Amino acid sequence: MNTQDTICALATPPGGAIAIVRVSGPNAIAITDDIFSKPIKEAKGFSVHLGQIMDMDGKLLDEVLVSVFRAPHSYTGEDSAEISCHGSPYIVQNLLESLIWSGARQAKPGEYTMRAFMNGKLDLSQAEAVADLISSSTQATHQMAMSQLRGQFSKELADLQQQLLHLTSLLELELDFNDQDVEFAGRQQLSELMDNVEQHISQLADSFQTGNAIKNGIPVAIIGAPNVGKSTLLNALVGEERALVSNIQGTTRDLIEDTTQIDGITFRFIDTAGIRKTHNQLEQMGIERSIQAAEKAKIVLLVTENDVSFPELRFRDDQVVLQVINKCDQTLPSSSYLYHRQPTGDLFHISAAKGDGIELLRRAFVHAASMPTNLDASHSAVSNVRHYHALQQALEAIRRAKQAFADQMPTDLVAEDLRGCLHHLAEITGSEITSEDVLHNIFSNFCVGK
Repeated sequence: MNTQDTICALATPPGGAIAIVRVSGPNAIAITDDIFSKPIKEAKGFSVHLGQIMDMDGKLLDEVLVSVFRAPHSYTGEDSAEISCHGSPYIVQNLLESLIWSGARQAKPGEYTMRAFMNGKLDLSQAEAVADLISSSTQATHQMAMSQLRGQFSKELADLQQQLLHLTSLLELELDFNDQDVEFAGRQQLSELMDNVEQHISQLADSFQTGNAIKNGIPVAIIGAPNVGKSTLLNALVGEERALVSNIQGTTRDLIEDTTQIDGITFRFIDTAGIRKTHNQLEQMGIERSIQAAEKAKIVLLVTENDVSFPELRFRDDQVVLQVINKCDQTLPSSSYLYHRQPTGDLFHISAAKGDGIELLRRAFVHAASMPTNLDASHSAVSNVRHYHALQQALEAIRRAKQAFADQMPTDLVAEDLRGCLHHLAEITGSEITSEDVLHNIFSNFCVGK
């Protein structure tokens, strides 16, 4: 992308009563001035002007508001103009054509945010938070995206980088003075600093399970024998006919997924093939997928009915297993729908077809999820897979450094692992730490002899 070009694009979803066309770049204000009925070349930033836009033939196109932003006080950090016009597709299309005719070009996907990053208005993690904010559908996802966009996660990473820079600088100094047997920090102090860094990175990496569940939904696998009402239960939980229901055994052969929100938490329900012994190769493939879904889910619904046994499966210690006896309307009065605490998990009596006991089951999901609907603004929850992988690599690097330090390995090997940890953290925000940064830190804080 050529950042010296002036770009334009529709900044609002099509179909609304009002549309906003954003223009950004070195000539943004001059190009807008060319098609606007009032002079704005000398207009101050943060000013709004009412006037008319002419099309390429000089005919009146629309009466608009033009907002002027002067660099660096704009979203992109460049001179910008935002044209608020009526949302007619004809008006928007002709407005964009007029801007392009006057010297702008159509912006590419993500180019405004990329320019904001290039101009230091956002780091990479904040830029990614813009997309998360736009797609947020719950209070929790909104708060998580806003926290990241406002720089909470970036601040935590910057603090970690500063601690690592401090450590690396101390070790680099010792390398420079190794012939004089000089130590610039006690071994215990260096060890404690590494422990603190490792603990903080580990906490951020561990938060991915929570952050990813908030962002993508908590997976709930519905498991059971054929024809016990798993598809009917899925339909009852999501409130629509999402899965086909049949009395014929083995009709569900692939995974069916749908989501719903309960108390601001998104749950991702997975209807699976009935688990039984079969010689049908296609059905067996569906059963294998069912078992895989059960292994990955945070919550497992083991569904059965009277006189039908639960499937025998192994579960992780961190999984929540809820046992459900369905079709109880055929054997129990409605007042008997309840759950019992069992050693192997809670036991619920429901009728998915009539909806009896479903609300009690939904309450159990919220309790089993143990998810915050309000995030603590002082702590970040990692939801981005790229960030998580970078944190995992940083964690491995700091642990290697700790082990090398404990084994009294050469200082340059310890320093190399610390630089690796710095590199992986910098990948998240795009703020790479260079050798010049290390040198600056040495001379500004640890200058010897002046």
